[in-house]
Amino acid sequence: MSQIISIHSFRGGTGKSNLTANIATAVASQGKRVCIVDTDIQSPGIHVIFGLDEEKMTYSLNDYLWGNCTLEQTAYDVTNHLKDANGESATIAGKIFLVPSSLKAGEIAKVLREGFDVGLLNDGFQELLDRLNLDFLFIDTHPGLNEETLLSIAISDAMIVILRPDRQDYLGTAVTLEVARKLDVPNLMLLVNKMPKAFDRETIRQQVEANYEAMVAGLFQENEEILQLASSGVFCLQYPNHPFTQEVYAVAEKLMF
Repeated sequence: MSQIISIHSFRGGTGKSNLTANIATAVASQGKRVCIVDTDIQSPGIHVIFGLDEEKMTYSLNDYLWGNCTLEQTAYDVTNHLKDANGESATIAGKIFLVPSSLKAGEIAKVLREGFDVGLLNDGFQELLDRLNLDFLFIDTHPGLNEETLLSIAISDAMIVILRPDRQDYLGTAVTLEVARKLDVPNLMLLVNKMPKAFDRETIRQQVEANYEAMVAGLFQENEEILQLASSGVFCLQYPNHPFTQEVYAVAEKLMF
């Protein structure tokens, strides 16, 4: 049975899109058919990680929201775009589709100026699940809480909230989890990202789980390699033996359980 997974953070800069790309790839590597929808329309960019050139996109999520195409037409099979540590095509047992949002300034301005019918997203998500025969649909949400984010949360089978070990993130995450619980999201997980290496992992895990009464599914330390990669690829494929990658696969296993 297919699952919808919302991946969210209360603030920007948490590494949400990077983790979304890596977790989705890890799930696909286990033979699953996955799709990522970039609903962060105001500040999109996950397609860069997958090497999808915007100039070669026929349609984006924006086109679907303006009624110019179906959502299936905006879904690009990026499985063969993925590269391994040697720069060769990565071997993925499943499939990865990506629905990008446009990086064009005019398209972003139109969203900010006119808005869009949020109800179209729900219809489109169901279309993708059926037409692409998906096992998992990952929604890369816009940070904070707005109408489209609330819709994504409400229809999700699971929600992953990403936070940094930072006071502002802690406060915002509390609000996000309260909303998710009121919307009866059945499965809530927390990921702590960009954790300084000086921090004790188990201490952070216990503190976060106690504060939010939710499972910490992964803890990711800051590392130089991810900075050097600079969103030019999917980290878990470029660094298959890295502790970050091992943690990504551990999170993927929890989602597939």
